[in-house]
Amino acid sequence: MSINEDAYDVIVVGSGGGLVGAYVAASRGLRTLVVEKTDRVGGTVAYSGAGLWFPGSAPLSRAGLGDDVEEARAYLRSVVDDPAREPLQDAYLAAGVRLIDELEQNPWFRSFVHGPVPDYYAAGPGASPTGHTVFPPPLEAAELRERRALVRDSLPTERFGFDEGPVLVGGRALIGRALSAFLETGNGELRLNTALESLVVEDGRVTGVEVVSDGQRVRIRAGRGVLLAAGGFERDRELREKHQWPLTGEWSEGAPANTGDALRAGIAVGADTDLLDEAWFVPGLIHPDGLPVFHTGTRGGIWVNGAGERFVNETRPYDQAGHEIVRLHAGTGVRHIPAHWVFDQRQLDRDSIGGPPDEPPGPQWLASGALKKADTLEELARLIDVPSEALTRTVEEFNGYARTGVDERFHRGETPWDRMFQHIVPLPADPRQNFAAKPAPEWPNPLLLPIDAPPFYAATIVPSDIGTKGGLRIDTRARVLRPDGRPIEGLYATGNTAAAMSGRVYPGAGTPIGSSLAFGYLAVLDMAGATR
Repeated sequence: MSINEDAYDVIVVGSGGGLVGAYVAASRGLRTLVVEKTDRVGGTVAYSGAGLWFPGSAPLSRAGLGDDVEEARAYLRSVVDDPAREPLQDAYLAAGVRLIDELEQNPWFRSFVHGPVPDYYAAGPGASPTGHTVFPPPLEAAELRERRALVRDSLPTERFGFDEGPVLVGGRALIGRALSAFLETGNGELRLNTALESLVVEDGRVTGVEVVSDGQRVRIRAGRGVLLAAGGFERDRELREKHQWPLTGEWSEGAPANTGDALRAGIAVGADTDLLDEAWFVPGLIHPDGLPVFHTGTRGGIWVNGAGERFVNETRPYDQAGHEIVRLHAGTGVRHIPAHWVFDQRQLDRDSIGGPPDEPPGPQWLASGALKKADTLEELARLIDVPSEALTRTVEEFNGYARTGVDERFHRGETPWDRMFQHIVPLPADPRQNFAAKPAPEWPNPLLLPIDAPPFYAATIVPSDIGTKGGLRIDTRARVLRPDGRPIEGLYATGNTAAAMSGRVYPGAGTPIGSSLAFGYLAVLDMAGATR
């Protein structure tokens, strides 16, 4: 039996990117409730760098990059190559510009800044070598006062207990700012430890939610609508096995509570779905605890498959590299899951592994087997179970490329994204904390150092992800659609609960979170214009 509670104008399910939509609603005088399944806010956004791929937005103009919306539109059209998604792309581009203008009027959000991250498909028409990505400014944790305890920790802190320090950056800064702006409107309420059970439908319209809060089933009405912004299903083994086998979710770096609750609730009331076989893939470097950490690219060494052969440009944009691992494993008959990162002492001395280059890997790396060490390539091949002759031949071929500076097979080091790694290596979840690369002046391409300085090492690379990208199908107002294309009145979706406007590609840094904010904004604009 459910307990009926007071009605709100808007209910937002999920407290990652949905918090920004909640602020937009509450700032318009709409009584807004955010329900969050866990005991803290932020979801996967809190783990992120909080990049927002927003061409034409004010931070880009302030950086002297001008109005680049039309170039970005041409780029999206080309790389996504799906006419059915073009209306969503247009809605996204328009919303990003307007949303940033609105957020920057609130003192909690302040001014976003452009971060030079190249677009991921360098050959696409309109691709920018400096990118279209903007970031929130850092936030002093003390400014949040008691709200600081409500913000989810970063993934490295949750996994390894790193000290967060007095400043929140990236996604945690965005979440802290959005939470404060939302609550200070006077129209916003947050309920933690409150899980979505189902949607309430009356006369074909979604009019509220049923949730479980503190062990009680509660029915809450929403006069204007319900916005589903609860992430994807990356942590749900049943759904991943059904749609993405052999991936089952244990290697995901999405928030642990992202188990597809909102997706199931939408399907139960007749919603259509799309792209359920897709994710925002990233290569994951297995750490001593047996779980992966987002691996943005390899400045040194090579990746080899079960045949002991290279199969990809190791500095390729992470979603493309992750997709390639999955595709090749499924389609070639050669094992690519896991793959092996092979390098030597020179690489280890220059960049270390799994952390800053001035911190060598601790003994747990070798003790756990996450890192394997051998005096010869033949011995290393036996340790990672690949043919020794093939591995030796692959390394010799790569060493030849190192001497000429040209990767004739995979062209490593030739795109703006690749060349970024000649100078910086971003640390996870914080695009500002970069460390300078140690120079290698004796080699013509700092991304192609020979593997000839024993001992030799191998680490494990698996297809990880930062969330699934398939979900409920939406229109340009973020309304959830039925299979026949009609909207389900009162129901909206955004972020990884919705099928991505970018289809099967990842156009540039900040597309996932940018989409979450943009379509959450469009949903609220639609609700704010509605009268119920």
